[in-house]
Amino acid sequence: MISKGHFGIIAGVALLAVTLTSCDTPTGRGAAYGAAAGAIIGGAATGHTRAASIGAAAGALTGALIGHTIQAEEADRTAPPGPHGYPWARRSGNPGFVYSPYPPHRLVDVHGIPPGALVRDPASDGVFRNP
Repeated sequence: MISKGHFGIIAGVALLAVTLTSCDTPTGRGAAYGAAAGAIIGGAATGHTRAASIGAAAGALTGALIGHTIQAEEADRTAPPGPHGYPWARRSGNPGFVYSPYPPHRLVDVHGIPPGALVRDPASDGVFRNP
């Protein structure tokens, strides 16, 4: 059995490892490393390695699913809309300014940006083409 002093040190090192590896990567390795560290801590603390492993697997799966959902939402938010690519801005009455195709359809300064170039709307963070 592990003494209380050793358990504190092991738990601190494992917590540091989880903190440093908890950022999820596209392949989900962050969730897996965090789950492995959790299994080590749980097994060392309770002596129930099987239960700790099951909990770690559930944690890794949950982390991977959450990471996938976040990546899918980010891809949907930044992907060009529809099959025709990015939407076009609408010309305004002022040279060098266009109306964004994204709500709230504010004026965007496009001085020095060539026609057809991509522009990011600072209000909505959407990307559109300069007419």
